[in-house]
Amino acid sequence: MKTPCQTAAQDPAALLSDEERQPCEVWTRVMGYHRPVSSFNRGKQGEFAERVCFTEEKAHLD
Repeated sequence: MKTPCQTAAQDPAALLSDEERQPCEVWTRVMGYHRPVSSFNRGKQGEFAERVCFTEEKAHLD
């Protein structure tokens, strides 16, 4: 039985060949509305790639 945390690398049936894969469109919120990242210019795509996820635990100050 698979556990919820089991990755595709641990389950050979979940692996896809390159021919079976399809691109995933990533959307993000910019200036109050949602847009696909693929429509960004090179500079904005670079800014998006440099973003880090916010975690509350790291934000606490002692």
